[in-house]
Formats: sequence, C-alpha cells, structure tokens
Amino acid sequence: MIFQSSILALLLASSLSGLIIVWSAWFASRVLQHWQINSGHARQIQMERKTYLVSTALTFVMVLELVSLLLFVYNADKMAVMFVGAMCAVGTLNANEFGFPALLFKLASFFGASVWLILNHIDGKGRDYPLTRFKYGFLIALAPVLLIAGVLQFTYFYNLDANIITSCCSRLFTPENSGIEATLSSLDARLSLGILFGGFGLMVLIGGLSWIKSRISMVYALFTPLFFTGSIVAIISVVAPYIYEQPYHHCPFCILKPEYNFIGYGLYLTLFFGTAFGLAAGFLSLPIKALKSGDLTRTLPAAIRSCLGLSLASYSLFALLCGFAIWASNLVMFH
Repeated sequence: MIFQSSILALLLASSLSGLIIVWSAWFASRVLQHWQINSGHARQIQMERKTYLVSTALTFVMVLELVSLLLFVYNADKMAVMFVGAMCAVGTLNANEFGFPALLFKLASFFGASVWLILNHIDGKGRDYPLTRFKYGFLIALAPVLLIAGVLQFTYFYNLDANIITSCCSRLFTPENSGIEATLSSLDARLSLGILFGGFGLMVLIGGLSWIKSRISMVYALFTPLFFTGSIVAIISVVAPYIYEQPYHHCPFCILKPEYNFIGYGLYLTLFFGTAFGLAAGFLSLPIKALKSGDLTRTLPAAIRSCLGLSLASYSLFALLCGFAIWASNLVMFH
C-alpha cells in the first residue's frame, strides 16, 4: 500500500523537507552563535549571503508543510474505500495506532510553518535583518516537530494493511461508547454553542485591545489555541449534526465530502488560518522591546495589527459559516 502514488508523493515531500530542515537547523545554530550584524568579518558576510539561500529553501519547505496537511487528510478520506469498515478519513486514520498522532503533529507543523513564513516575510522588510536571530531560534524549536511529523507519517503509511477491519466514525463518535470521541459527541449542545460563540466574542474583545496596544497581542495568541480547541469540540458536538441533519452523526471528517458541499474545508481553513495569524501576532510582539532602532521599529506594530486583522477576519468567517450551517439545517435540536 505504501506504493500508492499519493502516498509516495507525501513521503517524497516529507523526505525532502526533512533533509532541508536538518541542514537549515544546523545553519540556524551557527547564526545564533555568531550572528553580528554590525561586524564586517568574513564569516558574517558569508552568513548574510547564505541566509538568502536558506530562507528560500525554508519558504519552499514551509509552504509544502501547509499543503501537506490538506493532502494528508484528503488522501485519508479517499483511501477509506480500501478498508473494510471505513466510511471516511476516521476509518483510514484508525487503521493503525500511528494515524491520529501523525495528523496531530502535521497540524502542529501547519501552525509552526505558518508562523515561520510570516516571521520570514516581516524580516525581509528590514535591511538590517532585525528578526534573523529570532526566526532561526524559532526554527530550531520547530524542527523536531516537523521531523517527528515526517517519521510518524512514514510509520503510519508503512504499517497500513488493507486486510484489517477498522472502525468507522459512526462507532467512534457515538455518545454510548467510551473514549474521548464519545465524550465530545455527548457534550450538551447549548454548552458547546456557548463555548463557540462566546469564545468568538472573547477573541474579538482581546483582539481589539491588542490592536490598540500591539505589545499585548501575546495575550491574544495565548487564547487562540483555546478557541481552536473549543471550536473543534463545538464542530463535533453540535455543528456537525446540524450539517448532517442527523442528531447522532458527529464525525468531524464527513463534512469534507461533496454531498455536504465541502463545507468542512471552509470551516477548517478559516479556523486554521485564524489561529495561525493569531499565533504569528503573538510571536511578532516578542521582539518589539529589543528593536530600539532599525527598519522595523515602526512597521512591526503595523504588521502585528495586520496579523490580528487577518486572524479576526478568518474567525469571523468561521463563525458565520457555523451560524449558516445551523440556520440552513432542517434539524431541530432546541425546543
């Protein structure tokens, strides 16, 4: 099964990314040790020239990581027909114990790659390379996540066996069963909607305060993972049943299918990018105090506000899509 063309494409991309990440992390360690922008030493000049090559290679890798998450989920959904008992990506990912861990690490890689791309873009606007140390320090922290995601993905695909019987989403996301999937499915619908729309209102409030004072945007960034988690919980427990118009169908993956107008892609992409831009705003706020002078002393606060605006716009679209899915449904869950 590992010789499927889609799997080979994902593994090839992951292998190429891994090689570039290891090489770039080694270069990043040298930057953290020896980078002196005011120095005219030959080593400094060589690093300044090499950083263009490394940044270009990393930009390719990070974009590949963004696309890879979508392809991984899409491929898992398409492969469901190969497994007995699978109806969607849930059954495929549940075919062995490495499927969902691989998905979680690829999700973390998506957010990390998004933040690095934004840091690199903002750093490119400064002639004095003001964020070079910061973005390469972030890269060293991100590198293990990317490498583990690649290893888990390979292990998952390598251990796939089409002869096994896997569990479909109707068995996992059922309140009568045990496990975290069943727990999320059985949550009170009113509570879940309160978490979703109340959390959105809180994000708008914190985002507005962060817009006024850029240095506190880290507070907004700290709340984005909480809102992301609460939104996923709400999708499973209440939004998905409205989309399916079935009170006992809670699968978070079937909403990606064409019979539901691919609404899942709209929900997840707006939620993912809202979270990514929110995290980026927080990370961009960290080096503000260190920029006593330079090209970004004025433009960095504007960049933070842009990230906040894009995050809130994405979250607003997500909330509107959730509201539309509930309004357009024929399912009645409240009396």
